[in-house]
Amino acid sequence: MPGFNDAHIHPTPLYDEMSPWGTIDCSPAATPTIDALVARLREKAAVTPRGQWVRGGSYQDTKLGRHPTRDDLDRVSTEHPVLIGHSSGHVAACNSLALKAAGIDADAADPKGGRFDRDADGRPNGVLRESAVGIVKGAGPERPTPDTATWIKALHRRFDDYLAAGITSIQHAGTSLATVERYRRAQAARRQVRIYAMLRSGEIDELEQIIADHGRGDDWLQLGGIKTFQGNSLSGQTCWLSKPYDNRPDYYGIPPSRSLESLIDRISGIHEAGLQACIHANGDREIAMVLDAYEEVLARSPRPDHRHRIEHASVCPDELVARIKELGIVLAPHSYIWEHGDKMEAYGSWRWDFMHPNGSALAAGVAIAGNSDSPVSAAVPMLRIQSMVTRTSAEGKVYGASQRLSVLDAIRAWTLGSAYASHQDHRKGSLTPGKLADFVVLAADPRTTPPDALRHIDVELTIVGGEVVYRQEGSTLPAPVGRPLSPDAAAPASR
Repeated sequence: MPGFNDAHIHPTPLYDEMSPWGTIDCSPAATPTIDALVARLREKAAVTPRGQWVRGGSYQDTKLGRHPTRDDLDRVSTEHPVLIGHSSGHVAACNSLALKAAGIDADAADPKGGRFDRDADGRPNGVLRESAVGIVKGAGPERPTPDTATWIKALHRRFDDYLAAGITSIQHAGTSLATVERYRRAQAARRQVRIYAMLRSGEIDELEQIIADHGRGDDWLQLGGIKTFQGNSLSGQTCWLSKPYDNRPDYYGIPPSRSLESLIDRISGIHEAGLQACIHANGDREIAMVLDAYEEVLARSPRPDHRHRIEHASVCPDELVARIKELGIVLAPHSYIWEHGDKMEAYGSWRWDFMHPNGSALAAGVAIAGNSDSPVSAAVPMLRIQSMVTRTSAEGKVYGASQRLSVLDAIRAWTLGSAYASHQDHRKGSLTPGKLADFVVLAADPRTTPPDALRHIDVELTIVGGEVVYRQEGSTLPAPVGRPLSPDAAAPASR
Protein backbone atom coordinates (compact mmCIF):
# COMPACT_ATOMS: atom_id res chain seq x y z
CA MET A 1 0.00 0.00 0.00
CA PRO A 2 1.15 3.64 -0.28
CA GLY A 3 3.64 4.86 2.31
CA PHE A 4 2.17 6.67 5.29
CA ASN A 5 2.34 10.47 5.35
CA ASP A 6 2.24 12.07 8.82
CA ALA A 7 0.61 15.43 8.11
CA HIS A 8 1.35 17.11 11.46
CA ILE A 9 4.44 16.06 13.35
CA HIS A 10 7.21 17.65 15.42
CA PRO A 11 10.36 15.63 14.72
CA THR A 12 13.22 15.99 17.17
CA PRO A 13 16.65 14.36 17.01
CA LEU A 14 16.83 11.22 19.13
CA TYR A 15 19.63 11.67 21.68
CA ASP A 16 20.64 9.44 24.55
CA GLU A 17 18.67 10.65 27.58
CA MET A 18 21.78 11.10 29.70
CA SER A 19 23.68 13.06 27.06
CA PRO A 20 23.97 16.87 27.45
CA TRP A 21 21.15 17.26 24.90
CA GLY A 22 18.93 14.45 26.14
CA THR A 23 15.49 14.87 27.68
CA ILE A 24 14.15 12.37 30.21
CA ASP A 25 11.11 10.39 29.08
CA CYS A 26 8.42 11.10 31.68
CA SER A 27 5.64 9.26 29.85
CA PRO A 28 3.41 6.85 31.81
CA ALA A 29 5.30 3.83 30.53
CA ALA A 30 8.65 5.19 31.75
CA THR A 31 7.54 6.97 34.94
CA PRO A 32 4.15 5.66 36.11
CA THR A 33 4.17 7.54 39.44
CA ILE A 34 5.36 10.90 40.79
CA ASP A 35 8.04 9.10 42.82
CA ALA A 36 9.28 7.24 39.73
CA LEU A 37 9.37 10.51 37.80
CA VAL A 38 11.41 12.19 40.54
CA ALA A 39 13.81 9.26 40.71
CA ARG A 40 14.41 9.28 36.96
CA LEU A 41 15.04 13.00 36.90
CA ARG A 42 17.49 12.64 39.82
CA GLU A 43 19.54 10.29 37.63
CA LYS A 44 19.75 13.06 35.04
CA ALA A 45 20.66 15.65 37.66
CA ALA A 46 23.51 13.42 38.86
CA VAL A 47 25.24 13.66 35.45
CA THR A 48 24.38 17.32 34.77
CA PRO A 49 26.73 20.14 35.82
CA ARG A 50 25.43 22.20 38.72
CA GLY A 51 23.28 25.11 37.60
CA GLN A 52 22.42 23.57 34.22
CA TRP A 53 18.91 22.58 33.16
CA VAL A 54 17.43 19.17 33.87
CA ARG A 55 14.67 18.58 31.32
CA GLY A 56 11.98 15.97 30.88
CA GLY A 57 8.92 15.55 28.72
CA SER A 58 5.65 13.74 27.98
CA TYR A 59 4.25 13.43 31.50
CA GLN A 60 0.50 12.90 31.75
CA ASP A 61 -1.30 14.35 34.76
CA THR A 62 -4.31 12.09 34.20
CA LYS A 63 -2.12 8.98 34.51
CA LEU A 64 -0.05 10.35 37.44
CA GLY A 65 -3.17 11.49 39.27
CA ARG A 66 -2.14 15.17 39.20
CA HIS A 67 0.46 17.55 37.82
CA PRO A 68 3.92 17.44 39.44
CA THR A 69 4.56 20.63 41.42
CA ARG A 70 7.57 22.69 42.43
CA ASP A 71 7.67 20.76 45.71
CA ASP A 72 7.91 17.45 43.85
CA LEU A 73 10.60 18.75 41.53
CA ASP A 74 12.57 20.35 44.36
CA ARG A 75 13.13 16.73 45.42
CA VAL A 76 14.97 16.25 42.13
CA SER A 77 17.41 19.08 42.78
CA THR A 78 17.75 22.45 44.43
CA GLU A 79 20.97 23.09 42.50
CA HIS A 80 19.59 22.64 38.97
CA PRO A 81 16.61 24.35 37.35
CA VAL A 82 14.18 21.55 36.46
CA LEU A 83 11.48 21.74 33.76
CA ILE A 84 9.31 18.90 32.48
CA GLY A 85 6.85 19.19 29.63
CA HIS A 86 3.32 17.82 29.59
CA SER A 87 2.39 15.41 26.80
CA SER A 88 0.31 18.17 25.20
CA GLY A 89 3.30 20.46 24.70
CA HIS A 90 1.23 23.34 26.14
CA VAL A 91 1.76 22.79 29.87
CA ALA A 92 4.89 22.22 31.95
CA ALA A 93 6.03 21.91 35.56
CA CYS A 94 9.17 23.35 37.12
CA ASN A 95 11.02 23.52 40.42
CA SER A 96 11.60 26.51 42.69
CA LEU A 97 15.00 27.34 41.19
CA ALA A 98 13.50 27.60 37.70
CA LEU A 99 10.77 29.92 38.98
CA LYS A 100 13.37 32.05 40.73
CA ALA A 101 15.49 32.27 37.57
CA ALA A 102 12.43 33.57 35.71
CA GLY A 103 11.58 36.07 38.46
CA ILE A 104 8.27 34.40 39.24
CA ASP A 105 7.00 34.87 42.80
CA ALA A 106 3.66 35.34 44.54
CA ASP A 107 3.35 38.87 43.12
CA ALA A 108 3.84 37.79 39.49
CA ALA A 109 0.83 38.44 37.26
CA ASP A 110 -0.33 35.82 34.81
CA PRO A 111 1.02 36.56 31.32
CA LYS A 112 -1.34 37.26 28.43
CA GLY A 113 -2.42 33.94 26.95
CA GLY A 114 -1.05 31.93 29.86
CA ARG A 115 -1.26 31.11 33.55
CA PHE A 116 0.79 30.21 36.60
CA ASP A 117 -1.12 27.70 38.72
CA ARG A 118 -1.08 28.65 42.38
CA ASP A 119 -1.38 27.13 45.84
CA ALA A 120 -4.22 28.13 48.14
CA ASP A 121 -2.04 30.96 49.50
CA GLY A 122 -1.43 32.38 46.01
CA ARG A 123 2.13 31.07 45.61
CA PRO A 124 2.92 29.77 42.08
CA ASN A 125 3.07 25.99 42.48
CA GLY A 126 5.32 25.33 39.48
CA VAL A 127 2.61 24.29 36.99
CA LEU A 128 2.82 26.51 33.90
CA ARG A 129 0.21 26.87 31.16
CA GLU A 130 0.63 28.16 27.61
CA SER A 131 2.67 31.40 27.41
CA ALA A 132 3.81 30.94 31.03
CA VAL A 133 5.88 27.96 29.85
CA GLY A 134 7.97 30.11 27.53
CA ILE A 135 8.73 32.63 30.28
CA VAL A 136 10.39 29.96 32.42
CA LYS A 137 11.91 28.06 29.51
CA GLY A 138 13.62 31.23 28.30
CA ALA A 139 15.15 32.03 31.70
CA GLY A 140 18.20 30.56 33.34
CA PRO A 141 21.27 29.15 31.61
CA GLU A 142 21.45 28.40 27.91
CA ARG A 143 21.16 24.73 27.05
CA PRO A 144 24.18 23.05 25.41
CA THR A 145 23.89 23.03 21.63
CA PRO A 146 25.05 19.96 19.68
CA ASP A 147 27.22 20.45 16.62
CA THR A 148 25.61 19.82 13.26
CA ALA A 149 27.15 16.35 12.82
CA THR A 150 25.77 15.22 16.20
CA TRP A 151 22.36 16.71 15.37
CA ILE A 152 22.23 14.95 12.01
CA LYS A 153 23.21 11.59 13.48
CA ALA A 154 20.46 11.89 16.09
CA LEU A 155 17.95 12.98 13.42
CA HIS A 156 18.79 9.90 11.34
CA ARG A 157 17.98 7.77 14.40
CA ARG A 158 14.58 9.45 14.72
CA PHE A 159 13.82 9.04 11.03
CA ASP A 160 14.82 5.36 11.19
CA ASP A 161 12.00 4.93 13.71
CA TYR A 162 9.58 6.60 11.29
CA LEU A 163 10.64 4.29 8.47
CA ALA A 164 10.14 1.24 10.70
CA ALA A 165 6.55 2.42 11.23
CA GLY A 166 6.01 2.80 7.48
CA ILE A 167 6.20 6.62 7.36
CA THR A 168 7.66 7.77 4.06
CA SER A 169 6.66 11.46 4.26
CA ILE A 170 6.29 13.93 7.11
CA GLN A 171 4.92 17.46 7.42
CA HIS A 172 6.87 19.36 10.06
CA ALA A 173 4.36 21.63 11.81
CA GLY A 174 6.22 24.76 12.80
CA THR A 175 9.92 24.90 12.07
CA SER A 176 12.59 27.40 11.06
CA LEU A 177 14.66 28.08 7.98
CA ALA A 178 17.74 27.15 10.01
CA THR A 179 16.29 23.69 10.63
CA VAL A 180 15.32 23.39 6.96
CA GLU A 181 18.97 23.97 6.07
CA ARG A 182 19.98 21.24 8.51
CA TYR A 183 17.42 18.95 6.86
CA ARG A 184 19.16 19.58 3.54
CA ARG A 185 22.48 18.54 5.04
CA ALA A 186 20.93 15.47 6.69
CA GLN A 187 19.39 14.39 3.38
CA ALA A 188 22.68 14.93 1.57
CA ALA A 189 24.23 12.43 3.99
CA ARG A 190 21.34 9.92 3.82
CA ARG A 191 17.87 10.22 2.38
CA GLN A 192 15.16 8.69 4.53
CA VAL A 193 11.77 10.45 4.57
CA ARG A 194 10.33 13.23 2.42
CA ILE A 195 9.66 16.49 4.27
CA TYR A 196 7.07 19.25 3.81
CA ALA A 197 8.04 22.18 6.02
CA MET A 198 5.49 24.49 7.63
CA LEU A 199 7.55 27.45 8.79
CA ARG A 200 6.73 29.73 11.69
CA SER A 201 4.96 32.90 10.64
CA GLY A 202 7.85 35.16 11.68
CA GLU A 203 9.87 33.89 8.70
CA ILE A 204 7.33 34.62 5.98
CA ASP A 205 9.27 37.49 4.35
CA GLU A 206 12.46 35.49 4.07
CA LEU A 207 10.53 32.47 2.83
CA GLU A 208 8.93 34.54 0.06
CA GLN A 209 12.37 35.60 -1.13
CA ILE A 210 13.74 32.06 -1.04
CA ILE A 211 10.79 30.78 -3.08
CA ALA A 212 11.20 33.64 -5.56
CA ASP A 213 14.90 32.87 -5.96
CA HIS A 214 14.98 29.10 -5.73
CA GLY A 215 11.43 27.73 -5.86
CA ARG A 216 9.64 25.67 -3.24
CA GLY A 217 12.07 22.75 -3.27
CA ASP A 218 11.85 19.23 -4.63
CA ASP A 219 10.25 15.89 -3.86
CA TRP A 220 12.53 15.40 -0.84
CA LEU A 221 12.22 18.77 0.86
CA GLN A 222 9.49 21.27 0.05
CA LEU A 223 8.41 24.64 1.46
CA GLY A 224 4.99 26.23 1.28
CA GLY A 225 3.12 26.17 4.59
CA ILE A 226 3.09 28.70 7.44
CA LYS A 227 2.09 27.44 10.91
CA THR A 228 0.34 29.86 13.26
CA PHE A 229 -1.28 29.37 16.66
CA GLN A 230 -4.77 30.68 17.35
CA GLY A 231 -5.64 28.75 20.45
CA ASN A 232 -4.40 26.26 22.94
CA SER A 233 -4.48 22.59 23.90
CA LEU A 234 -7.24 20.02 24.20
CA SER A 235 -5.25 17.42 26.17
CA GLY A 236 -3.70 20.16 28.32
CA GLN A 237 -7.21 21.53 29.07
CA THR A 238 -6.32 25.06 27.99
CA CYS A 239 -8.33 25.35 24.74
CA TRP A 240 -11.03 28.03 24.63
CA LEU A 241 -14.65 26.82 24.66
CA SER A 242 -18.04 28.44 24.13
CA LYS A 243 -19.44 26.51 27.10
CA PRO A 244 -17.50 25.64 30.25
CA TYR A 245 -15.46 22.53 30.87
CA ASP A 246 -17.61 19.78 32.30
CA ASN A 247 -15.35 19.27 35.34
CA ARG A 248 -15.01 23.03 36.05
CA PRO A 249 -18.29 24.93 35.52
CA ASP A 250 -16.55 28.31 35.93
CA TYR A 251 -13.74 27.62 33.41
CA TYR A 252 -13.81 28.15 29.64
CA GLY A 253 -10.09 27.68 28.94
CA ILE A 254 -7.47 30.30 28.12
CA PRO A 255 -8.39 32.74 25.32
CA PRO A 256 -5.94 33.13 22.41
CA SER A 257 -3.52 36.00 22.87
CA ARG A 258 -4.10 37.23 19.30
CA SER A 259 -7.19 39.28 18.41
CA LEU A 260 -9.39 38.49 15.43
CA GLU A 261 -8.11 41.59 13.61
CA SER A 262 -4.51 40.51 14.14
CA LEU A 263 -5.33 36.99 12.95
CA ILE A 264 -6.95 38.36 9.78
CA ASP A 265 -3.79 40.36 9.09
CA ARG A 266 -1.62 37.29 9.69
CA ILE A 267 -3.65 35.01 7.41
CA SER A 268 -3.95 37.74 4.76
CA GLY A 269 -0.16 38.04 4.58
CA ILE A 270 0.19 34.28 4.14
CA HIS A 271 -2.62 34.12 1.59
CA GLU A 272 -1.38 37.05 -0.50
CA ALA A 273 2.09 35.49 -0.61
CA GLY A 274 0.54 32.44 -2.30
CA LEU A 275 1.39 30.25 0.69
CA GLN A 276 -0.69 27.80 2.71
CA ALA A 277 -1.97 28.91 6.13
CA CYS A 278 -1.92 26.11 8.73
CA ILE A 279 -3.66 27.39 11.87
CA HIS A 280 -3.58 25.53 15.18
CA ALA A 281 -6.98 25.68 16.92
CA ASN A 282 -8.68 23.20 19.26
CA GLY A 283 -11.62 24.75 21.13
CA ASP A 284 -14.83 25.63 19.30
CA ARG A 285 -14.41 29.37 20.09
CA GLU A 286 -10.90 29.24 18.65
CA ILE A 287 -12.09 27.41 15.53
CA ALA A 288 -14.89 29.92 15.03
CA MET A 289 -12.36 32.79 15.17
CA VAL A 290 -10.16 31.06 12.59
CA LEU A 291 -13.13 30.53 10.27
CA ASP A 292 -14.17 34.19 10.69
CA ALA A 293 -10.65 35.19 9.66
CA TYR A 294 -10.53 32.81 6.69
CA GLU A 295 -13.95 34.01 5.55
CA GLU A 296 -12.82 37.65 5.61
CA VAL A 297 -9.53 36.96 3.80
CA LEU A 298 -11.12 34.78 1.12
CA ALA A 299 -13.91 37.30 0.54
CA ARG A 300 -11.33 40.02 -0.08
CA SER A 301 -9.07 37.89 -2.24
CA PRO A 302 -10.65 34.67 -3.58
CA ARG A 303 -8.18 31.94 -4.52
CA PRO A 304 -9.32 28.60 -5.87
CA ASP A 305 -7.89 25.46 -4.33
CA HIS A 306 -6.04 27.32 -1.57
CA ARG A 307 -6.19 24.32 0.79
CA HIS A 308 -5.67 26.44 3.89
CA ARG A 309 -5.79 24.26 6.97
CA ILE A 310 -6.90 24.00 10.56
CA GLU A 311 -4.60 21.85 12.65
CA HIS A 312 -6.51 19.64 15.14
CA ALA A 313 -9.98 21.32 15.23
CA SER A 314 -10.68 19.13 18.23
CA VAL A 315 -14.02 20.46 19.56
CA CYS A 316 -15.91 20.92 16.32
CA PRO A 317 -19.74 20.73 16.20
CA ASP A 318 -21.52 20.11 12.91
CA GLU A 319 -22.23 23.80 12.31
CA LEU A 320 -18.48 24.49 12.29
CA VAL A 321 -17.86 21.49 10.02
CA ALA A 322 -20.38 22.97 7.56
CA ARG A 323 -18.49 26.28 7.54
CA ILE A 324 -15.20 24.43 7.05
CA LYS A 325 -16.64 22.67 4.02
CA GLU A 326 -18.02 25.92 2.57
CA LEU A 327 -14.66 27.66 2.87
CA GLY A 328 -12.67 24.75 1.40
CA ILE A 329 -10.55 24.26 4.52
CA VAL A 330 -8.52 21.07 5.06
CA LEU A 331 -8.49 19.49 8.55
CA ALA A 332 -5.74 17.59 10.32
CA PRO A 333 -7.67 16.18 13.34
CA HIS A 334 -6.12 14.26 16.20
CA SER A 335 -6.23 10.45 16.27
CA TYR A 336 -4.79 9.94 19.75
CA ILE A 337 -7.66 8.46 21.74
CA TRP A 338 -5.60 5.34 22.49
CA GLU A 339 -3.19 7.39 24.61
CA HIS A 340 -5.32 10.41 25.51
CA GLY A 341 -8.97 9.39 25.56
CA ASP A 342 -9.03 10.07 29.30
CA LYS A 343 -8.28 13.76 28.61
CA MET A 344 -11.71 13.97 26.97
CA GLU A 345 -13.42 13.28 30.31
CA ALA A 346 -12.99 16.93 31.30
CA TYR A 347 -15.12 18.00 28.34
CA GLY A 348 -18.18 15.88 29.17
CA SER A 349 -19.64 12.94 27.29
CA TRP A 350 -22.11 15.26 25.53
CA ARG A 351 -19.19 16.65 23.53
CA TRP A 352 -17.50 13.39 22.58
CA ASP A 353 -19.49 12.86 19.39
CA PHE A 354 -18.18 16.10 17.92
CA MET A 355 -14.60 15.93 19.18
CA HIS A 356 -11.75 14.90 16.85
CA PRO A 357 -14.21 15.12 13.94
CA ASN A 358 -12.65 12.73 11.44
CA GLY A 359 -15.99 11.04 10.75
CA SER A 360 -18.24 14.09 10.50
CA ALA A 361 -15.69 15.97 8.40
CA LEU A 362 -15.33 13.12 5.93
CA ALA A 363 -19.11 12.66 5.75
CA ALA A 364 -19.45 16.37 4.92
CA GLY A 365 -16.88 16.12 2.13
CA VAL A 366 -14.08 17.88 4.03
CA ALA A 367 -10.56 16.67 3.28
CA ILE A 368 -8.86 15.15 6.33
CA ALA A 369 -5.16 14.42 6.83
CA GLY A 370 -3.83 11.62 9.03
CA ASN A 371 -1.31 12.65 11.63
CA SER A 372 0.21 11.78 15.00
CA ASP A 373 1.16 15.23 16.30
CA SER A 374 4.15 13.31 17.68
CA PRO A 375 5.45 13.50 20.36
CA VAL A 376 1.90 14.19 21.62
CA SER A 377 1.06 10.66 20.48
CA ALA A 378 3.22 7.95 18.96
CA ALA A 379 4.25 8.29 15.32
CA VAL A 380 2.90 4.80 14.58
CA PRO A 381 0.34 4.98 11.75
CA MET A 382 -1.26 1.59 12.39
CA LEU A 383 -1.97 2.59 16.00
CA ARG A 384 -3.35 5.92 14.83
CA ILE A 385 -5.51 4.15 12.25
CA GLN A 386 -6.82 1.82 14.95
CA SER A 387 -7.74 4.88 17.03
CA MET A 388 -9.65 6.39 14.09
CA VAL A 389 -11.47 3.11 13.44
CA THR A 390 -12.35 2.19 17.05
CA ARG A 391 -12.25 5.50 19.01
CA THR A 392 -11.18 3.35 21.96
CA SER A 393 -8.60 4.20 24.63
CA ALA A 394 -5.94 1.88 26.01
CA GLU A 395 -8.23 1.48 29.03
CA GLY A 396 -10.98 0.12 26.77
CA LYS A 397 -13.37 3.09 26.82
CA VAL A 398 -15.04 4.38 23.65
CA TYR A 399 -15.12 8.15 23.09
CA GLY A 400 -17.47 9.31 20.36
CA ALA A 401 -18.40 6.17 18.44
CA SER A 402 -20.24 8.21 15.79
CA GLN A 403 -16.88 9.59 14.58
CA ARG A 404 -15.47 6.15 13.71
CA LEU A 405 -14.02 5.61 10.24
CA SER A 406 -13.80 2.49 8.12
CA VAL A 407 -10.29 1.09 7.92
CA LEU A 408 -10.01 2.12 4.26
CA ASP A 409 -11.11 5.68 5.03
CA ALA A 410 -8.52 5.86 7.81
CA ILE A 411 -5.81 4.53 5.48
CA ARG A 412 -6.88 7.03 2.83
CA ALA A 413 -6.53 9.87 5.36
CA TRP A 414 -3.00 8.72 6.19
CA THR A 415 -1.96 8.50 2.54
CA LEU A 416 -3.90 10.42 -0.08
CA GLY A 417 -5.55 12.74 2.44
CA SER A 418 -2.21 13.86 3.84
CA ALA A 419 -0.78 14.32 0.36
CA TYR A 420 -3.78 16.46 -0.58
CA ALA A 421 -3.28 18.57 2.55
CA SER A 422 0.17 19.65 1.34
CA HIS A 423 -0.74 20.10 -2.37
CA GLN A 424 1.26 16.95 -3.18
CA ASP A 425 -1.45 14.47 -4.15
CA HIS A 426 -0.25 14.64 -7.76
CA ARG A 427 3.06 13.11 -6.61
CA LYS A 428 2.20 10.77 -3.74
CA GLY A 429 -0.57 9.17 -1.71
CA SER A 430 -1.70 6.40 -4.04
CA LEU A 431 -0.08 3.64 -6.08
CA THR A 432 -0.65 5.28 -9.42
CA PRO A 433 1.55 5.33 -12.55
CA GLY A 434 3.70 8.46 -12.58
CA LYS A 435 3.72 8.98 -8.82
CA LEU A 436 6.67 8.50 -6.48
CA ALA A 437 7.56 4.90 -5.64
CA ASP A 438 6.94 5.27 -1.89
CA PHE A 439 5.13 2.31 -0.38
CA VAL A 440 5.05 -0.25 2.40
CA VAL A 441 4.43 -3.96 2.69
CA LEU A 442 2.38 -4.93 5.75
CA ALA A 443 2.54 -8.29 7.49
CA ALA A 444 -1.27 -8.62 7.44
CA ASP A 445 -4.23 -7.20 5.57
CA PRO A 446 -5.86 -4.41 7.64
CA ARG A 447 -9.16 -5.00 5.82
CA THR A 448 -9.49 -8.45 7.41
CA THR A 449 -7.76 -7.73 10.75
CA PRO A 450 -9.99 -7.20 13.82
CA PRO A 451 -10.16 -3.44 14.41
CA ASP A 452 -8.74 -3.65 17.94
CA ALA A 453 -5.69 -5.53 16.61
CA LEU A 454 -4.70 -3.11 13.83
CA ARG A 455 -1.87 -1.71 15.94
CA HIS A 456 -0.24 -5.14 15.98
CA ILE A 457 0.23 -5.25 12.19
CA ASP A 458 3.94 -4.99 11.50
CA VAL A 459 5.56 -3.16 8.61
CA GLU A 460 7.77 -5.67 6.80
CA LEU A 461 9.24 -3.37 4.17
CA THR A 462 9.36 0.37 3.63
CA ILE A 463 10.34 1.62 0.19
CA VAL A 464 11.09 5.26 -0.63
CA GLY A 465 11.88 6.25 -4.18
CA GLY A 466 11.97 2.60 -5.21
CA GLU A 467 14.69 1.79 -2.64
CA VAL A 468 14.17 -0.47 0.36
CA VAL A 469 14.96 1.77 3.35
CA TYR A 470 13.60 -0.52 6.07
CA ARG A 471 13.27 -4.29 6.33
CA GLN A 472 11.78 -5.89 9.42
CA GLU A 473 14.26 -8.11 11.21
CA GLY A 474 13.72 -11.70 10.10
CA SER A 475 11.72 -10.76 7.02
CA THR A 476 12.51 -12.93 4.02
CA LEU A 477 10.65 -10.81 1.48
CA PRO A 478 13.06 -10.23 -1.40
CA ALA A 479 10.91 -7.51 -2.93
CA PRO A 480 7.39 -6.05 -2.67
CA VAL A 481 4.83 -8.76 -3.36
CA GLY A 482 1.07 -9.11 -3.70
CA ARG A 483 -1.72 -6.94 -4.99
CA PRO A 484 -1.43 -3.32 -3.77
CA LEU A 485 -3.99 -1.94 -1.36
CA SER A 486 -4.34 1.60 -2.67
CA PRO A 487 -6.72 4.47 -2.04
CA ASP A 488 -8.55 5.83 -5.05
CA ALA A 489 -6.50 8.23 -7.14
CA ALA A 490 -9.12 10.98 -6.88
CA ALA A 491 -8.66 13.01 -3.70
CA PRO A 492 -10.25 13.32 -1.27
CA ALA A 493 -13.07 10.81 -1.41
CA SER A 494 -16.06 10.94 0.91
CA ARG A 495 -17.31 7.79 2.60
